[in-house]
Amino acid sequence: MRNIIILAFETSCDDTSIALFKNDKLLVMNTASQIKIHNKTGWVIPEIAAREHANIIFQVLKSILKETDIKLKNVNYIWVTTTPWLIPSLLTWITVANTLSNILKIPLVEINHIEAHIFSIFLEKKEKDIKYPLVCLTVSGWHNEIYYMKNMWDMIKIGWTTDDSAWEAFDKVSKMLWLSYPWWPIISKLSEKWKQKWKLSQNIFPRVWLKKDKFDFSFSWLKSAVKREVEKEIKYKWKLDNDFIEMISFEFENAITEVLAYKLVNACLKHNIKTIALTWWVSANNNLQNKIKSLSNKYKLNFIYPKKIKYCMDNAAMVWINIYYKIKEKLRSF
Repeated sequence: MRNIIILAFETSCDDTSIALFKNDKLLVMNTASQIKIHNKTGWVIPEIAAREHANIIFQVLKSILKETDIKLKNVNYIWVTTTPWLIPSLLTWITVANTLSNILKIPLVEINHIEAHIFSIFLEKKEKDIKYPLVCLTVSGWHNEIYYMKNMWDMIKIGWTTDDSAWEAFDKVSKMLWLSYPWWPIISKLSEKWKQKWKLSQNIFPRVWLKKDKFDFSFSWLKSAVKREVEKEIKYKWKLDNDFIEMISFEFENAITEVLAYKLVNACLKHNIKTIALTWWVSANNNLQNKIKSLSNKYKLNFIYPKKIKYCMDNAAMVWINIYYKIKEKLRSF
């Protein structure tokens, strides 16, 4: 594993992220966001995202090479996300990665986007810091999934989204309240304003548990409940004032994070496990983190999540850490 230079790409949605590594050390990572572009449409349009990746890709690549003084000819491996997510975005980067791989005559290693996000919990941690077995919740754009992990490579999905994911619910509620993209950070800020004024939740929205001893999720009911409150407000006041928007944001966020936290911890308790993990973009939500921390303290559980916000989002570092441990595991077997 000595003196191996790895170039990692992550472009499965709207973040153009490239990183350079030397063995197990991150040398530099640069992630170009498209938030300002997609704020105009209120959602990521795949074709627009792919076009922007194509426009920015070589600028990002040039910047990280310049920062490290490493030449492309010195790279030993290229690691890239290939599935799942937005096909136009993935194809843009797979084309570039394949071209570089052929020109430089170096191996191209493909990785799974979901697995890479789970491995983001290892970034800036030692392998020995992660205790198994554990239960991990992924809070992504289209899915909420709970995985039982017997070890680093033995993952079993034990819970998933039956309709709307948490992210999608944040999206729809944001649009109902005429808020801008990206959704959950905006709602979270408004929620915090209301919390500072009133502290406690009135629980005006339903907590949809489905079967409490199971680990599946459904947020379509919550989305519909918010829609009814918004329509009622517009009917009587003809507008949505700031207090109403802040209150709805607070009550909605509490309802959604309470279900996520409960399902994760309940899965841990049912399987008699002492470690729980949280990953993906909504894992950076302070309300969600605090609820899980509170339950973890109550039941004496070890709670781990990405060490930095940039690791919660799509990033090339999670691509690298996933493959790094795969290579390490193969070397152990010899």
